[in-house]
Amino acid sequence: MSKLLMVIGSLFGFLGVAAGAFGAHTLREILSPEAVNILQTGVRYQMYHAFALLVAGWALDKYERREFVKSGWAFVAGIALFSGSLYILGLTGVRWVGVITPVGGVAFLTGWFYLARGFWKLR
Repeated sequence: MSKLLMVIGSLFGFLGVAAGAFGAHTLREILSPEAVNILQTGVRYQMYHAFALLVAGWALDKYERREFVKSGWAFVAGIALFSGSLYILGLTGVRWVGVITPVGGVAFLTGWFYLARGFWKLR
């Protein structure tokens, strides 16, 4: 499971760099500044949490605590819901997907909670 979390974190990092580059070099000419800003926020949070996923996977491998599993999957859900909804909003302008974004934010918070709890319980 730790390997899977680290692979997913690495893939999200790869996709974050690709999305950021695509946005900076291609979409900036097509989209409004507001839409580009929305996309940049999605990329930024994806990258933060790709690194957090790597930490959760590493911690799981080293300490084998279930809190790190919960943390990792919460980060995956957060990236999908938070960043994913911002990508849809920025690219399409469909505003109703904005209601999904806070759910992703709660998933991020849950991931950080379980990551902290897992480290706190170490001896």
